[in-house]
Amino acid sequence: MDPLFIVALAVLGCVTGFAAGLLGIGGGMLLVPFLTLLLTWQGVRGDLIIHAAIATSMASILFTSVASVRAHHKKGAVRWDLVAAFTPGIVLGGLLSGGAVFAALKTGWLALCFAVFVTYSGYQMLMGKKPKPSRQMPAAVGTGAAGAGIGFLSGLVGAGGGFVSVPFMTWCNVPLHQAVATSAALGFPIALANTIGYVWSGWGHADLPPQMIGFIYWPALIVLVMFSVVTAPMGARAAHRLPVNTLKRVFAFLLFGLSLYMFYKAYNAFF
Repeated sequence: MDPLFIVALAVLGCVTGFAAGLLGIGGGMLLVPFLTLLLTWQGVRGDLIIHAAIATSMASILFTSVASVRAHHKKGAVRWDLVAAFTPGIVLGGLLSGGAVFAALKTGWLALCFAVFVTYSGYQMLMGKKPKPSRQMPAAVGTGAAGAGIGFLSGLVGAGGGFVSVPFMTWCNVPLHQAVATSAALGFPIALANTIGYVWSGWGHADLPPQMIGFIYWPALIVLVMFSVVTAPMGARAAHRLPVNTLKRVFAFLLFGLSLYMFYKAYNAFF
Protein backbone atom coordinates (compact mmCIF):
# COMPACT_ATOMS: atom_id res chain seq x y z
CA MET A 1 0.00 0.00 0.00
CA ASP A 2 0.98 3.61 -0.56
CA PRO A 3 2.67 4.96 2.63
CA LEU A 4 0.49 8.09 2.52
CA PHE A 5 -2.58 5.86 2.32
CA ILE A 6 -1.42 4.01 5.44
CA VAL A 7 -0.80 7.29 7.32
CA ALA A 8 -4.24 8.59 6.34
CA LEU A 9 -5.85 5.35 7.55
CA ALA A 10 -3.92 5.54 10.82
CA VAL A 11 -5.14 9.09 11.51
CA LEU A 12 -8.67 8.12 10.53
CA GLY A 13 -8.53 5.10 12.84
CA CYS A 14 -7.40 7.23 15.78
CA VAL A 15 -10.14 9.83 15.28
CA THR A 16 -12.98 7.39 14.68
CA GLY A 17 -11.92 5.15 17.55
CA PHE A 18 -12.03 8.10 19.94
CA ALA A 19 -15.42 9.20 18.55
CA ALA A 20 -16.76 5.67 18.91
CA GLY A 21 -15.87 5.55 22.58
CA LEU A 22 -16.98 9.11 23.29
CA LEU A 23 -20.36 9.10 21.56
CA GLY A 24 -21.23 5.41 21.21
CA ILE A 25 -21.59 5.77 17.43
CA GLY A 26 -19.28 2.98 16.25
CA GLY A 27 -17.32 5.44 14.11
CA GLY A 28 -18.98 4.44 10.85
CA MET A 29 -20.45 7.85 10.12
CA LEU A 30 -16.93 9.27 10.02
CA LEU A 31 -15.29 6.26 8.40
CA VAL A 32 -17.52 5.80 5.37
CA PRO A 33 -17.10 9.24 3.71
CA PHE A 34 -13.34 9.28 4.30
CA LEU A 35 -12.92 5.65 3.22
CA THR A 36 -14.87 6.48 0.08
CA LEU A 37 -12.36 9.23 -0.64
CA LEU A 38 -9.32 7.07 0.19
CA LEU A 39 -10.49 4.04 -1.78
CA THR A 40 -11.15 6.29 -4.76
CA TRP A 41 -7.56 7.50 -4.40
CA GLN A 42 -6.38 3.85 -4.35
CA GLY A 43 -8.15 3.15 -7.63
CA VAL A 44 -10.89 0.81 -6.39
CA ARG A 45 -13.56 0.31 -9.05
CA GLY A 46 -16.34 2.89 -8.96
CA ASP A 47 -19.10 0.31 -8.63
CA LEU A 48 -17.41 -1.17 -5.54
CA ILE A 49 -16.19 1.92 -3.67
CA ILE A 50 -19.29 2.65 -1.56
CA HIS A 51 -19.89 -1.04 -0.87
CA ALA A 52 -16.26 -1.50 0.21
CA ALA A 53 -16.27 1.65 2.38
CA ILE A 54 -19.46 0.64 4.19
CA ALA A 55 -18.47 -3.02 4.68
CA THR A 56 -14.93 -2.16 5.85
CA SER A 57 -16.29 0.43 8.25
CA MET A 58 -18.72 -2.06 9.76
CA ALA A 59 -16.06 -4.77 10.12
CA SER A 60 -13.85 -2.35 12.07
CA ILE A 61 -16.68 -1.80 14.57
CA LEU A 62 -16.29 -5.43 15.68
CA PHE A 63 -13.04 -4.37 17.32
CA THR A 64 -13.70 -0.78 18.37
CA SER A 65 -16.95 -1.73 20.11
CA VAL A 66 -15.17 -4.28 22.30
CA ALA A 67 -12.41 -1.80 23.14
CA SER A 68 -14.79 1.01 24.07
CA VAL A 69 -17.39 -1.05 25.91
CA ARG A 70 -14.81 -2.41 28.35
CA ALA A 71 -14.09 1.12 29.53
CA HIS A 72 -17.81 1.94 29.75
CA HIS A 73 -18.48 -1.28 31.67
CA LYS A 74 -15.87 -0.39 34.27
CA LYS A 75 -17.88 2.79 34.92
CA GLY A 76 -21.03 0.69 35.38
CA ALA A 77 -22.77 2.60 32.57
CA VAL A 78 -23.78 -0.26 30.23
CA ARG A 79 -27.43 -1.33 30.50
CA TRP A 80 -26.91 -5.03 29.81
CA ASP A 81 -30.64 -5.67 30.17
CA LEU A 82 -31.23 -3.39 27.19
CA VAL A 83 -28.40 -5.03 25.25
CA ALA A 84 -30.08 -8.41 25.74
CA ALA A 85 -33.47 -7.03 24.65
CA PHE A 86 -32.11 -5.28 21.55
CA THR A 87 -29.77 -8.04 20.31
CA PRO A 88 -32.16 -10.63 18.75
CA GLY A 89 -33.77 -7.97 16.58
CA ILE A 90 -30.39 -6.42 15.75
CA VAL A 91 -29.02 -9.76 14.51
CA LEU A 92 -32.11 -10.40 12.38
CA GLY A 93 -32.10 -6.92 10.88
CA GLY A 94 -28.35 -7.00 10.28
CA LEU A 95 -28.37 -10.36 8.49
CA LEU A 96 -31.24 -9.22 6.28
CA SER A 97 -29.54 -5.94 5.45
CA GLY A 98 -25.93 -7.08 5.02
CA GLY A 99 -26.72 -10.47 3.50
CA ALA A 100 -29.46 -9.54 1.04
CA VAL A 101 -30.43 -5.90 0.50
CA PHE A 102 -26.89 -4.44 0.62
CA ALA A 103 -25.54 -6.31 -2.40
CA ALA A 104 -28.66 -5.56 -4.45
CA LEU A 105 -28.47 -1.79 -4.01
CA LYS A 106 -26.48 0.26 -6.50
CA THR A 107 -23.73 2.64 -5.41
CA GLY A 108 -25.88 5.74 -5.81
CA TRP A 109 -28.66 4.43 -3.57
CA LEU A 110 -26.20 3.40 -0.86
CA ALA A 111 -24.56 6.83 -0.92
CA LEU A 112 -27.98 8.49 -0.78
CA CYS A 113 -29.13 6.30 2.15
CA PHE A 114 -25.96 7.13 4.03
CA ALA A 115 -26.29 10.88 3.38
CA VAL A 116 -29.92 10.98 4.50
CA PHE A 117 -29.36 9.12 7.75
CA VAL A 118 -26.20 11.03 8.62
CA THR A 119 -28.13 14.26 8.11
CA TYR A 120 -30.89 12.96 10.37
CA SER A 121 -28.36 11.91 13.00
CA GLY A 122 -26.70 15.31 12.90
CA TYR A 123 -30.08 16.97 13.32
CA GLN A 124 -30.87 14.77 16.33
CA MET A 125 -27.53 15.58 17.94
CA LEU A 126 -27.88 19.29 17.26
CA MET A 127 -31.40 19.68 18.59
CA GLY A 128 -30.92 17.68 21.80
CA LYS A 129 -34.66 17.66 22.53
CA LYS A 130 -35.63 16.40 25.96
CA PRO A 131 -38.24 13.62 26.16
CA LYS A 132 -41.42 13.61 28.19
CA PRO A 133 -40.63 12.59 31.80
CA SER A 134 -43.20 9.76 31.69
CA ARG A 135 -41.77 8.03 28.60
CA GLN A 136 -40.01 4.69 29.22
CA MET A 137 -38.33 1.98 27.15
CA PRO A 138 -40.88 -0.34 25.51
CA ALA A 139 -41.38 -3.95 26.56
CA ALA A 140 -39.09 -6.72 25.27
CA VAL A 141 -41.04 -7.19 22.02
CA GLY A 142 -41.01 -3.48 21.26
CA THR A 143 -37.31 -3.16 22.07
CA GLY A 144 -36.55 -6.18 19.87
CA ALA A 145 -38.49 -4.59 17.01
CA ALA A 146 -36.53 -1.37 17.47
CA GLY A 147 -33.36 -3.48 17.42
CA ALA A 148 -34.37 -4.99 14.06
CA GLY A 149 -34.74 -1.50 12.61
CA ILE A 150 -31.42 -0.39 14.06
CA GLY A 151 -29.61 -3.47 12.72
CA PHE A 152 -31.14 -3.08 9.27
CA LEU A 153 -30.39 0.64 8.92
CA SER A 154 -26.88 0.18 10.28
CA GLY A 155 -26.18 -2.45 7.64
CA LEU A 156 -27.17 -0.09 4.84
CA VAL A 157 -24.87 2.72 5.99
CA GLY A 158 -22.00 0.86 7.70
CA ALA A 159 -22.46 2.49 11.12
CA GLY A 160 -22.62 0.96 14.57
CA GLY A 161 -26.21 1.98 15.18
CA GLY A 162 -25.53 4.76 17.64
CA PHE A 163 -27.00 7.31 15.20
CA VAL A 164 -30.37 5.70 15.93
CA SER A 165 -29.96 3.85 19.23
CA VAL A 166 -28.62 6.79 21.28
CA PRO A 167 -31.44 9.18 20.26
CA PHE A 168 -33.99 6.36 20.72
CA MET A 169 -32.80 5.49 24.23
CA THR A 170 -32.54 9.11 25.36
CA TRP A 171 -36.04 9.69 23.89
CA CYS A 172 -37.13 6.89 26.25
CA ASN A 173 -35.45 8.66 29.21
CA VAL A 174 -32.36 6.48 29.43
CA PRO A 175 -29.64 8.82 30.82
CA LEU A 176 -27.24 10.03 28.14
CA HIS A 177 -24.11 8.34 29.51
CA GLN A 178 -25.97 5.03 29.81
CA ALA A 179 -27.34 5.41 26.28
CA VAL A 180 -23.85 6.06 24.87
CA ALA A 181 -22.35 3.12 26.79
CA THR A 182 -25.18 0.75 25.84
CA SER A 183 -24.95 1.82 22.21
CA ALA A 184 -21.24 0.96 22.26
CA ALA A 185 -22.14 -2.54 23.48
CA LEU A 186 -24.77 -2.90 20.76
CA GLY A 187 -22.10 -2.16 18.17
CA PHE A 188 -20.72 -5.70 18.43
CA PRO A 189 -23.85 -7.70 17.47
CA ILE A 190 -24.65 -5.10 14.81
CA ALA A 191 -21.16 -5.41 13.31
CA LEU A 192 -21.04 -9.21 13.60
CA ALA A 193 -24.36 -9.83 11.83
CA ASN A 194 -23.68 -7.33 9.06
CA THR A 195 -20.05 -8.35 8.52
CA ILE A 196 -21.14 -11.96 8.00
CA GLY A 197 -23.72 -10.66 5.54
CA TYR A 198 -21.20 -8.49 3.65
CA VAL A 199 -18.76 -11.37 3.22
CA TRP A 200 -21.48 -13.79 2.15
CA SER A 201 -23.25 -11.44 -0.27
CA GLY A 202 -20.03 -10.19 -1.82
CA TRP A 203 -18.27 -13.55 -2.12
CA GLY A 204 -19.56 -14.34 -5.60
CA HIS A 205 -19.32 -10.79 -6.92
CA ALA A 206 -17.61 -10.71 -10.31
CA ASP A 207 -13.98 -9.63 -10.53
CA LEU A 208 -13.37 -8.62 -6.93
CA PRO A 209 -9.81 -7.32 -6.42
CA PRO A 210 -7.52 -9.56 -4.32
CA GLN A 211 -7.58 -6.97 -1.48
CA MET A 212 -11.26 -7.68 -0.83
CA ILE A 213 -12.92 -10.48 1.12
CA GLY A 214 -16.54 -10.22 0.07
CA PHE A 215 -17.09 -6.47 0.16
CA ILE A 216 -14.47 -5.87 2.89
CA TYR A 217 -11.21 -4.17 1.87
CA TRP A 218 -9.00 -6.01 4.34
CA PRO A 219 -5.71 -4.02 4.10
CA ALA A 220 -7.57 -0.87 5.18
CA LEU A 221 -9.40 -2.82 7.89
CA ILE A 222 -6.14 -3.99 9.48
CA VAL A 223 -4.67 -0.48 9.71
CA LEU A 224 -7.91 1.05 10.99
CA VAL A 225 -8.29 -1.55 13.72
CA MET A 226 -4.67 -1.25 14.88
CA PHE A 227 -5.21 2.41 15.74
CA SER A 228 -8.91 2.65 16.59
CA VAL A 229 -8.72 0.03 19.35
CA VAL A 230 -6.12 2.19 21.10
CA THR A 231 -8.16 5.41 21.07
CA ALA A 232 -11.66 3.92 21.61
CA PRO A 233 -11.08 3.34 25.37
CA MET A 234 -9.72 6.89 25.63
CA GLY A 235 -12.95 8.22 24.15
CA ALA A 236 -15.03 6.06 26.48
CA ARG A 237 -13.20 7.39 29.53
CA ALA A 238 -13.54 10.96 28.25
CA ALA A 239 -17.30 10.47 27.83
CA HIS A 240 -17.64 10.32 31.61
CA ARG A 241 -15.69 13.55 32.17
CA LEU A 242 -16.46 15.89 29.26
CA PRO A 243 -19.64 17.87 28.44
CA VAL A 244 -20.92 15.36 25.91
CA ASN A 245 -23.95 17.46 24.92
CA THR A 246 -21.65 20.23 23.71
CA LEU A 247 -19.43 17.75 21.91
CA LYS A 248 -22.44 16.16 20.23
CA ARG A 249 -23.44 19.54 18.80
CA VAL A 250 -19.94 20.10 17.42
CA PHE A 251 -20.00 16.59 15.98
CA ALA A 252 -23.38 17.32 14.39
CA PHE A 253 -21.89 20.06 12.20
CA LEU A 254 -19.14 17.67 11.12
CA LEU A 255 -21.81 15.16 10.13
CA PHE A 256 -23.60 17.78 8.05
CA GLY A 257 -20.38 18.39 6.13
CA LEU A 258 -19.81 14.67 5.56
CA SER A 259 -23.40 14.18 4.43
CA LEU A 260 -22.93 16.86 1.76
CA TYR A 261 -19.98 14.89 0.39
CA MET A 262 -22.06 11.70 0.24
CA PHE A 263 -24.93 13.56 -1.44
CA TYR A 264 -22.34 14.64 -4.02
CA LYS A 265 -21.23 11.00 -4.52
CA ALA A 266 -24.86 9.94 -4.93
CA TYR A 267 -25.44 12.71 -7.49
CA ASN A 268 -22.41 11.60 -9.51
CA ALA A 269 -23.59 7.98 -9.42
CA PHE A 270 -27.06 8.86 -10.68
CA PHE A 271 -26.10 11.52 -13.23
